[in-house]
Amino acid sequence: MAYKNLEEAIKASGNIVKMMRNSQIGAYVYPVVAPEFSNWRDEQYAWAHTCVLYDQSHHMANLYVRGKDALKLLSYLSTNSFKNFAVNKAKQFAPVTHYGHVVGDGIIFYLAENELVYVGRNPAANWIEFHAKTGGYDVQTEYDDRSPSRPMGKPVFRTSYRYQIQGPNAQRVIEKLNGGKMPDIKFFNMGEITIAGRKVRALRHGMAGAPGLEVWGPYEQGDEIRAAILEAGKDAGIVQVGSRAYATNTLESGWIPSPVPAIYTGDKLKPYREWLPGTSYEANAGLGGSFVSDKIEDYYTTPWELGYDSFTKFDHDFIGADALKSMEGKVKRKKVTFAWDNKDVMKVFESMFAPHGENYKFIDLPLSNYASSSFDAIVKGGKMVGASMFSGYSFNERKMLSLGFVEEEFAKPGTELTLVWGEENGGTKKTTVERHKQTELKVVVGPTPYGSQARDTYHEGWRTAKAS
Repeated sequence: MAYKNLEEAIKASGNIVKMMRNSQIGAYVYPVVAPEFSNWRDEQYAWAHTCVLYDQSHHMANLYVRGKDALKLLSYLSTNSFKNFAVNKAKQFAPVTHYGHVVGDGIIFYLAENELVYVGRNPAANWIEFHAKTGGYDVQTEYDDRSPSRPMGKPVFRTSYRYQIQGPNAQRVIEKLNGGKMPDIKFFNMGEITIAGRKVRALRHGMAGAPGLEVWGPYEQGDEIRAAILEAGKDAGIVQVGSRAYATNTLESGWIPSPVPAIYTGDKLKPYREWLPGTSYEANAGLGGSFVSDKIEDYYTTPWELGYDSFTKFDHDFIGADALKSMEGKVKRKKVTFAWDNKDVMKVFESMFAPHGENYKFIDLPLSNYASSSFDAIVKGGKMVGASMFSGYSFNERKMLSLGFVEEEFAKPGTELTLVWGEENGGTKKTTVERHKQTELKVVVGPTPYGSQARDTYHEGWRTAKAS
């Protein structure tokens, strides 16, 4: 049944957790881009050893904010400081609610005076759009939604193509495209590069560890630009990354991409829930994993648990500032990587040959997530001490890995813990989960980022420990 808005859907459900755990929306799909261009193992290997081209044109929303209050609006929604933010800079954007819990995150690009664009998943885009429409700001917005998960043969149009050239050999490719030295662009700053005779905007980035560039321009020029990049990258071993491998690069680099938007409860958020349509991401999102609670608040996260405390600054007024100040020093959970025990993983695969119902929940490769957001219990001595929130396989590390958080006392690398794998009562009604038995897997706490290249080459403060 279609509901008018999220608030109506929540009331009709009787229990929002039950509704989300049995959502029929299916897995979060990375649309349009081919699943594999070669094979996902070689594609993963290439971002750590040669060079890759990521096509990010389809799975993220673009929300353009224009007008004299654009900066004022985004600063009021942002936990991080806008003090030195200027045209041709970018920053991670991770808003929180009035109660201090994370809504979502993405990247803000400062394109021109009074013109910025948010690029990322829908929850943070919807949050910006709501406040732009209802907060009395002198701004105009343009919402370019992500491409359909299943286009069903219909043409897809976006405002921009968006590519990343990443990997140890990325600089060689960029210099060949540019006809000379790689442009001197500082980390998370923007400049220009020449591709196929066109001046193309570029962001200095490091998604795969080594320095690279994110480039974008009018969508209709995308095929031409892609062809030029691939031609320039032939001698550097460039590999196109398909949608199967793409999502797993974060397992090595340490970003948790899809926390539960913390907007389903709280009187101060009721107007927002009434504004969000019944067709919205939030009204249809699925929730997966072994942790079960009747309280949706138990699935909410704070900036500390997601590693965002490094850029949470109280030098400006923003929604949730007072709540975060009251939490400061009290949240004793840290973001970590969990490395899964090889023998226990093989035990799960072996069970696929057992009689129906005797199998454990399938571990899909390379990405092992079955809902919009995941929450598997991490336990020690029978007590839950953390959560695993995003899981998959890294061919580079030869490991099943997952990202999540754990109580501070268990966060030291090398600590052995247990991950509960599978859902209650043989599995929920999600379309992505077959009937199965729960089991336990040994995991070892590792550093974040887990990949040595990312740890050694990422700009300090981005997905790591410190930020200015």
